[in-house]
Amino acid sequence: MDNRPIGVFDSGVGGLTVVKQIVKLLPEESLVYFGDTARVPYGSKSKETIVKFSKQIIRFLKTKNVKAVVIACNTVSSNCYEDLSEEFPDLPITEVVTPGVESCIAATRNKIVGLIGTYGTVSSGAYERRLKAADPEIKVYKKACPLFVPLAEEGWANNEVARLTAGIYLKELMDKNVDSIILGCTHYPILKKCIGNIVGENVTIVDPAKATAMKLKKYLEENNMLNAGDKEAQRLFYVSDRSHFEQICSRVLHEDHTVEKIDIEKY
Repeated sequence: MDNRPIGVFDSGVGGLTVVKQIVKLLPEESLVYFGDTARVPYGSKSKETIVKFSKQIIRFLKTKNVKAVVIACNTVSSNCYEDLSEEFPDLPITEVVTPGVESCIAATRNKIVGLIGTYGTVSSGAYERRLKAADPEIKVYKKACPLFVPLAEEGWANNEVARLTAGIYLKELMDKNVDSIILGCTHYPILKKCIGNIVGENVTIVDPAKATAMKLKKYLEENNMLNAGDKEAQRLFYVSDRSHFEQICSRVLHEDHTVEKIDIEKY
């Protein structure tokens, strides 16, 4: 057994959707979350910059003695997973792309799927390569939806602006007759209701967060790393800029948490 916390990080608030699923599945586990709110979004940045930022964050999380790290960011998962695994070989790292692909394969009926994400995730080709590897017959239509991140950060999850934006972005995918859409950014589940209203009930919305939590649980079980449960789980939250993180954290997790700002550049 291993009572150390799990580290989770994202470019901003989107990773809270992954935290929500981890808490549901592993309520006895302690968590340390870092949101890089001062440098969000990652999707428009170069791979070199994203790798640099991610290494700083993992170095910070290691100061909190984490036993594993979850990359709760599709842009980082798509572009940097191999680099980070090589840099930190002693630390189990779980990414969100593979669970998302597996969930999509299980969900699609007509093998015509849509992927929405940041420019960085969409242009990386990570989802498309893995979907095609799993089933060469699958057709993948991609659409970058960069405005979804600031909408989620602003807390505009289902207002008129969000609905109009979603309608414009998603029309292209709906014209292709997709039967499932991967939310290729952990911010996007915050807008899930809005997106669902646009695409309709016949389109399955694939949220990789739940599958990621399940993959993490399986790894911890197989390696005897679950919390023994002999003390109450703690959940600590850190950001690089306070902004309105507390409000969104409360909205996503349905509970209030103290948030501490740190200077991530020191790491």
